[in-house]
Amino acid sequence: MNTLDDIKGSNLPRHIAIIMDGNGRWAKQKGKLRIFGHENGVGTAKRTVESCVKLNIEYLTLYTFSTENWKRPKLEVDTLMNILVSSLRKELKTFVKNNVRLNTIGDISLLPKKAKRELAEVMEKTKENKGLTLTLALNYGAREELKKAVQTIAGKVKNNIISPENIDETIINNHLYTHNLPDVDLLIRTSGEHRISNFLLWQIAYAELYFIAVFWPDFREHHLVEAIKNYQNRERRFGKTSEQLN
Repeated sequence: MNTLDDIKGSNLPRHIAIIMDGNGRWAKQKGKLRIFGHENGVGTAKRTVESCVKLNIEYLTLYTFSTENWKRPKLEVDTLMNILVSSLRKELKTFVKNNVRLNTIGDISLLPKKAKRELAEVMEKTKENKGLTLTLALNYGAREELKKAVQTIAGKVKNNIISPENIDETIINNHLYTHNLPDVDLLIRTSGEHRISNFLLWQIAYAELYFIAVFWPDFREHHLVEAIKNYQNRERRFGKTSEQLN
């Protein structure tokens, strides 16, 4: 079984993003409520963060709660928010100890007050940390992100702050939730689904995609190692030919 020691120190993905899928189905298989899956998924997230810290990965982004997730039953949504709050409280010391900086993307204004307060406190207490930047995508949707960016840029064009002919990728990047993050290098989705599900559509333009048929609560360190080793064996050409790279 692969371990962290099997990973070469060079050619590591700088930014890993994960769609943590399959909590509900994992719980259903065990005859449990969906909430049981979400609770166990928290442990997987913690272990994944710790593994990334050991590997000196710079950025890890977790798809925690999408704009579409509000459509789920109220009890499930409320429980997810409570899990978020309790997890942040519990992990603050670990974040500080491991030099992890917490970051968020998405429209967090719609989150419950308790969740917003806890997020603000943990982000404030970890803002000087220089190790892994852990980003939680909360009330996040890529289309909503792009829509807001276009609206803001259009407003600046209207007010003669930006000229239409000067709009380039840098200006668009600067108006996204992820303006302080590099593009994604490796996108992992668990549970066997082969979809992006409205996650970081702009930022994964040249990401390597890795799909694994394991529900998120069962995702372990050796699965992460397999994903990274797979990434390291791929040739990232960014539109060039193999000959140009060599």
